[in-house]
Amino acid sequence: MREFWLLRHEPPIESGIFGVLKDEYVPFCVTVENNSYVFPEGDYICRRVNSPKFGDTFEVTGIKDRTHILFHWGKEEEDSLGCVILGETYTVVNGKEMVGYSKNYAFKEFLERTKGLSEFLLRVRKWRFESIYNSPYIQGLK
Repeated sequence: MREFWLLRHEPPIESGIFGVLKDEYVPFCVTVENNSYVFPEGDYICRRVNSPKFGDTFEVTGIKDRTHILFHWGKEEEDSLGCVILGETYTVVNGKEMVGYSKNYAFKEFLERTKGLSEFLLRVRKWRFESIYNSPYIQGLK
């Protein structure tokens, strides 16, 4: 089964939980989720659905007491009630962090990458960015 990885940046910030979505090992878009409705880390089966609002997309299944957790377009955490919003870039508008180029770029690429799939495995993990200069490998080069 094809794997996608959602790596959530730690710690979350007031504007949402930002992350990166990877197709197997290739990062291809950024994400934002609503702090108030985020689903737990873990492994989930995502199934293709036809959403009345977003059309062809995927639903994250197997989340206790939750349904209709979709991948879709948007800009900021308020555009989500637990869904994963896809973007091409991070941006700041009026002092608020959000994602950009969502509908016509990131979401379109997501649909292209999932073309022909009826489901995929989503692995959700925390990710804390550390400077490459603090990595053991780089430290050993000094």
